[in-house]
Amino acid sequence: MRVARSLTPLVQPKYPGAESRLPALTFSAGSIDELDTQDSGPEAPRAIWIVGRKLDEVYRRAHAPHDTLKLLDTKEETEMRATQSQLAERFRALHDGPGFVMPNAWDGLSAAIFARAGFEATATSSAALAFSLGRADGRHEVTREEHLEHAELLHNSSGLPVNGDFEDGYGDTTEAVGATVEAAIQAGLAGIGIEDTSGNSEAPIRPFDEAVARVKAAVEAANGRIVVTGRTDNFLHGRPDLDDTIRRLQAFAEVGADVLYAPLLPTKDAIGAVVAAVAPKPVNVLIGPAEGELTAQEVFGIGVKRISLGSSPYLYAMSALAEFAAKVGTGEVAVAATGLPFREALELVTQAAAG
Repeated sequence: MRVARSLTPLVQPKYPGAESRLPALTFSAGSIDELDTQDSGPEAPRAIWIVGRKLDEVYRRAHAPHDTLKLLDTKEETEMRATQSQLAERFRALHDGPGFVMPNAWDGLSAAIFARAGFEATATSSAALAFSLGRADGRHEVTREEHLEHAELLHNSSGLPVNGDFEDGYGDTTEAVGATVEAAIQAGLAGIGIEDTSGNSEAPIRPFDEAVARVKAAVEAANGRIVVTGRTDNFLHGRPDLDDTIRRLQAFAEVGADVLYAPLLPTKDAIGAVVAAVAPKPVNVLIGPAEGELTAQEVFGIGVKRISLGSSPYLYAMSALAEFAAKVGTGEVAVAATGLPFREALELVTQAAAG
């Protein structure tokens, strides 16, 4: 396995040039090293074969003549569009059912775990992505390209339709919002959320007309090819104005948003008011009412069609990590052997890489 270690930089390229369209490989130097120390068992040959296959693909692209690369791109882009269309239709159809929970993943393994658990769609979380990169959420510190690569990783690791939590659409103009939607479609996303935030802590919510124009631009760019969620973050940013929230969501619905979303609605009655105001368009809520706890079925009973979890899965995992760190810090090192078994994690990511 020494040769595998020496090839680790190629296994995880920084997406230069043509390689940016390759699926992200979920091996790290540590996982290859661990195969070296556990070089028995059926997983090791399979893992080595997958690494070899990905490296061969990278090499083939890097050395292909320009005309050949163009042919490869054309074929792959055609296949990608067909796949994206299918994913978008699957995702859209979920909103016609009795209701579904859409957990937000933050890396390849978490996406694979959600798929194994039986969830029918997953989503990015702008906060979880930003935190995982050591950056602040809602401040435009994560680029559109980074978010697109992240969303592709979640799909490649799970096979699920992915909804992109793309904040304000990454740009100051409606044209930039449209370009983001087009990029999301080309990246294979099934859904995209456009919210009325600004990234400016002094004035975090955009004016009404500007917010509506941006959602309209997203809908026009989507042209039915991706599920567009229009979102207002009034309550999330300390503006507990239900009337304005409903006004914004109704306007988003009128310009064609497929799904409407206002995180942190305070009560069951507030959720019900939103559902009634935008009917028959489906509504997404963040977990449930901010005041009190409801089961998923109780939330669906209000008329909600989709429950997303935002950064909560990531923060739940980080809470467990904080508890783990505290125990190990006091000398309880045996707790380090009680997590997800290495071979189980390896099986999940190798299955995803095999696709």
